This record gives sequence, structure tokens and C-alpha cells, in this order.
Amino acid sequence: MTRIIVDADACPKTVLSICQNTAAEYGIEVWTVASFNHQVESENHIMVGNAPQEADMRIVNFSTRGDIVVTQDWGLASLVLAKGAAAISPVGKIYNQEKMDFLLEEREIKAKQRRAGEKVKGPHRRTKKDDEHFARSLKNLLEKLT
Repeated sequence: MTRIIVDADACPKTVLSICQNTAAEYGIEVWTVASFNHQVESENHIMVGNAPQEADMRIVNFSTRGDIVVTQDWGLASLVLAKGAAAISPVGKIYNQEKMDFLLEEREIKAKQRRAGEKVKGPHRRTKKDDEHFARSLKNLLEKLT
């Protein structure tokens, strides 16, 4: 049975709301995973400690083939894809295994730049179009999986 699993440590509230509403339409569960430092409103919530990568590792261990994981973490996306789950970003980008090497290499380059003191451009301000694109992409994934 397909579930939506949300990496809730850095998930916009509008995305969580879209996940909950869409899951209700399809009759599936939404699970959230976040450290105890975050206040998450979710019926099915897994709270973890605040150690680095603790939420990510819990999501990897919890996810199974056919699940949809919502995350902006490219490393986490790569790991759940390898398990047979789908992964989607909060802006509606559906991750695929073919592009993971490129994304992970880009992440490493940006991390090196930050360590060297360079300023790296962050994400743009979230818009209503981002929410609409996420909702469409999530429904498309669910249509493929259910």
C-alpha cells in the first residue's frame, strides 16, 4: 500500500497540507518524520532525536517500494529511490535515479564552495505556483503508483 512519507524537518506547511488533502482523496496514509525540535501537525508522526541525519535514516529505514517520499534532500532521495520508493521535492520535482549522480555531484560542489567561504545561492521564495506544481506532480506520482 502506497504511503506518503514527509521529511518534515524542512517541509513547508503548505506542502504538508497538500500531502494530507491529496492522501485523503486517494485513501492513503501520510507519515511525517522530524526531530523533536520541530512542531509538526500530523496524525501519523515519527519523532526522532536531533542528531545529524537521524530523520533521514529513519525515513530510509521506514520507506518501502511504492511509497512516495517528500524531501528536498538529494542524498535522501537517492537512498529511497534505491529502495524502490518514489521521491519528490517540495516544489514538485520528481527525482529519478538517472539524474541522481549529477545532483549529488552538484551538492558536493556547493558544499565545497560553502566550506571555502563562498556564498552559494539558496532556494527562491516559495510561491503559490510552487504549491500548484507540487500538487500536480504528487497526483501524477500517485496515479502511476496506485
